Amino acid sequence: MRSRTLIRTAAVLAAVAGLAGGTAAAAPVHDSGHHDSARDWPQRLIDRSPGLVQPKALTVDRSLGARRAAQEVHLAQQLYTFWNTGQQRYLDAAISRQFRDNTLPAGRPQGPDGPAFASKNFRAAVPDLTCELSDLLISGDRITARLVFRGHFTGTFDGVRGQGQDIEFNAIDIQHVGTDRITEDWHIEDNATLLAQLGVRA
Repeated sequence: MRSRTLIRTAAVLAAVAGLAGGTAAAAPVHDSGHHDSARDWPQRLIDRSPGLVQPKALTVDRSLGARRAAQEVHLAQQLYTFWNTGQQRYLDAAISRQFRDNTLPAGRPQGPDGPAFASKNFRAAVPDLTCELSDLLISGDRITARLVFRGHFTGTFDGVRGQGQDIEFNAIDIQHVGTDRITEDWHIEDNATLLAQLGVRA
């Protein structure tokens, strides 16, 4: 079951890469529509409040309508602000109490406690962890994001004490949005790169 989910995830990633043209991290925020008069439409969906993570690139299915699209963009900003800061209030605002992780790593609690647990443990190893929202794709009731995590290994991980090594690795998330919160997700991280940077064997 897990392998089929990962295969589906890989297919979505390939589609996202095709949409982004391989340069989305440096590309301006853009729209999936083709009308010149609507080029700034996705930018108006972004919440510019101080402290919220801002997507580096944004693609939005215009058929959603502005209200629903803005809601999903905002949920993504809240979720990845949580990963960027570790602040629980952003996680609480983004995910449902019935949230389910469909690619749950071993040792992580299921449900809304899982991301909080993961963030706390990760920050024990990388206290200055940041999360860049490099690409954000909004389509139907799905949020797909490409993330870049960065920081320095100055804490402890798996019994290994960090020496200040640079940490930088990618992750992909697919989130399913319910009425007003994210209800489930699928995610995959470049753990091989992360473990090599930490100096820990897989």
